[in-house]
Amino acid sequence: MKAWILLLLCAPALAQDLKAGRGLAATCANCHGTEGRARGAAMPPLAGMKADLMLELLSDYRSGRQAGTVMPQIVKGYTEEQLRLIAAYFAARAKP
Repeated sequence: MKAWILLLLCAPALAQDLKAGRGLAATCANCHGTEGRARGAAMPPLAGMKADLMLELLSDYRSGRQAGTVMPQIVKGYTEEQLRLIAAYFAARAKP
């Protein structure tokens, strides 16, 4: 099968994933800014962060390897699939 046909077949699923990721990522705006574009240096921006790096950081919060005030509790409220969707959403955003 040609690659472009496969891409066309997968496009609706990818769009659905980004939509789901956007909904899940909305809770991050309270601290990390709208669409992951943080205001000021207090919080790291999430927009444009590579998904693999974000998943690694979130895993560190979940396991306790990374200390934090709120993030260790927040990350435990999401499934691995939800975290993957959130990471994909922010990775697709342009860096601030």
